[in-house]
Amino acid sequence: MKKILVTFLMLMIAVQLFAQDQGSTISDSLYASGKIYVVVACIVLILLGLLFFLFSIEKRLKKLEKNSPDKN
Repeated sequence: MKKILVTFLMLMIAVQLFAQDQGSTISDSLYASGKIYVVVACIVLILLGLLFFLFSIEKRLKKLEKNSPDKN
């Protein structure tokens, strides 16, 4: 877990270093036209779907572990 966290932080630092400030970015144009809310809604919907999927897998896994005859 620590290795994944360190890798993620290094990636974020690298992205920040190479980010360039431009006059008009795509986020500015999306915000100006009101489409940014659609993008945010899609991202939230995808993340909620992933969370639901992970929790359902966890629930099924706990059920299988409970019914398993081999208990360590």
